[in-house]
Amino acid sequence: LALTSRYKSEFLANMSHELRTPLNSLLILSRLLAQNTEGTLTEKQVEFAKTIHASGSDLLELINEILDLSKIESGMMDVDAVPVPLNEVQEYVDRTFREVANSKGLQLKVDLDPRTLSSIITDQKRVQQVLKNLISNAIKFTEAGSVTLTIEPATSGWSPEHPSLSRASGVVAFRVEDTGIGISPDKHQVIFEAFQQADGTTSRKYGGTGLGLSISREIAKLLGGEIRLASSVGKGSTFILYLPSVYVSTLSTLSAPERDRHNLMPVEARRAVDRALAAADLPVDDNPLSDDRSLIQPGDRVLLVIENDLPFARILMSLGRAQNFRALAAVRGDVGLQMARQHRPDAITLDLDLPGLDGWNVLDRLKHDPSTRHIPVHVISVSDDSHRGMRLGARTYLAKPSDPDSLNEAFSNIREFTDRKLKTLLIVEDDAVQRETLVELIGDGDVKITAVGSGQEALDELEAQPFDCIVLDLGLNDMSGLDMLEKMRADKTLSQVPVIVYTGKELSKSEEAELRRLAQTIIIKDVKSPERLLDETALFLHRVESTLPAEKQRLLDQLHRSDPTLAGKKALVVDDDIRNIFALTSILERYEMHVQYAENGHDALRMLNENPDIHVVLMDVMMPEMDGYEATRRIRDNAAFEDLPIIALTAKAMKGDREKCINAGASDYVTKPVDTDHLISLLRVWLSR
Repeated sequence: LALTSRYKSEFLANMSHELRTPLNSLLILSRLLAQNTEGTLTEKQVEFAKTIHASGSDLLELINEILDLSKIESGMMDVDAVPVPLNEVQEYVDRTFREVANSKGLQLKVDLDPRTLSSIITDQKRVQQVLKNLISNAIKFTEAGSVTLTIEPATSGWSPEHPSLSRASGVVAFRVEDTGIGISPDKHQVIFEAFQQADGTTSRKYGGTGLGLSISREIAKLLGGEIRLASSVGKGSTFILYLPSVYVSTLSTLSAPERDRHNLMPVEARRAVDRALAAADLPVDDNPLSDDRSLIQPGDRVLLVIENDLPFARILMSLGRAQNFRALAAVRGDVGLQMARQHRPDAITLDLDLPGLDGWNVLDRLKHDPSTRHIPVHVISVSDDSHRGMRLGARTYLAKPSDPDSLNEAFSNIREFTDRKLKTLLIVEDDAVQRETLVELIGDGDVKITAVGSGQEALDELEAQPFDCIVLDLGLNDMSGLDMLEKMRADKTLSQVPVIVYTGKELSKSEEAELRRLAQTIIIKDVKSPERLLDETALFLHRVESTLPAEKQRLLDQLHRSDPTLAGKKALVVDDDIRNIFALTSILERYEMHVQYAENGHDALRMLNENPDIHVVLMDVMMPEMDGYEATRRIRDNAAFEDLPIIALTAKAMKGDREKCINAGASDYVTKPVDTDHLISLLRVWLSR
């Protein structure tokens, strides 16, 4: 049975590769067409492209559902047990389904029983997946009336002698009730089978594959719970998801011989179980996600803490509250990014070592989204790379472990910067006409600009008052810009002030390397340099783009169609499918990258040896002759390519693939079909080191 299960999992992984490979090209190219950046398509043609993309996305969702089912059945799905606030689940359902229900004329009710625990420990993503399936079905099969989700404590209702629920210290019931068409009793079991519906003809009217309930039932089992159904034709349906208040792996309920057999499971699965059991020791109500989101009122200052060390997250939240912030918290990078976009906090503290999405990617995504770009981000991390953090747009950078005085000072700085509406900029330029031009370009009511013509004047101004950002020309009369930078970096109080070098001088490689060590950005004066200067100062001054004058917004919008971090860089795309090569090349060339390609590992090694100036490699994993794993190992064997960013691309979606790619030497990992925004963000992060 174990061998059969392994063969099945491997077959599904390979099948997913074959399905996702053409989907990758379809989704990427249809999205590029729908954007119509050159304005050559008619409205109808753009609509066609959007329809192709939407249909491809639907097909991808079906493939993901099949894979989900196979992962659960073969024991390859992890449980990421974390404290889950039930009011957050309530908000998720309301936010996701309110408009859908309104569009059908249905009443949606989402009730949280006040007797229920404020939090449970389980897998938040999986709980949301089950509720999404149950509520989607309820809305789909209800023509009139209401759909209600009630979250309440439960003492009975599940199967007698259920191994987890009967022993749990507490059980929570998620009750989904509708006034829809109902299900006859003889079909109550059938609908939970894969690809089945209560009536074969319903698929014509309502659509769907019949996978949702099958997956939901298996996820409920995985989380130690159960789904029960009460329904009859014409009287609506009630689905109840019962979950233990604290997830405990099913391993703990097995006998010793059974546990020994289960210990043969992969290391990754055992680690997931260990994480879940460790989480079960935490008091349910004492966690950093019991934050202030339900208390926020208009006008409140809001701080978002993105930190996966729970005790330290509590400390940061307390420090924020002491500075009169309402504190929000997230322990995963992807969740933190979502919360930043949803709540638009006044400030963010960010750890870099995060699950879900690492801190570098979170910072990059925040600073390339116009809706969050202005939010000051304060990095607090064990990673000692402050210059890189500041270059990506962080406001301050504090290394862990941090003493109380440093933390208090940092939070005072956060509050002071948040409260101060007028930001300060120092322009150091010896040409009087250029100085006035820069003041006119950057200036507006939210920035106080001081413009000087010499290095000594600049140092005097820096000593007299703090500045949020500096624009520095290199060709000064009394000292070189490089000398001024050296003096600034020697002064602790000035070492974290972002500096934008703005010069007409052609730099040698050694000069550029030295400047990149001392300054955040280098802009060579040319046709596009004014837009770039406006953009970089907006980044470091944390300006809200939507409040800038219309002309400046237009300049920034034009600039954001390209990316100076990627422009001119050389990429090698390694893939055995020419459709994927074409799709990826289309993305990269849009960002003015130079692309070469190879169709197997042997060709990739040859091309790298012939073109040692390649900046990044996108490496498909499954290829003939030499696969991506072997090619990556061979590249890493060459000392000249020790630090070359290699991003693995794979359509295999089974557990352990990421670790396998990283162990082979890949810098990072992306699954197909490629999320364009995620890929570009990864490229920016790796190419900005």
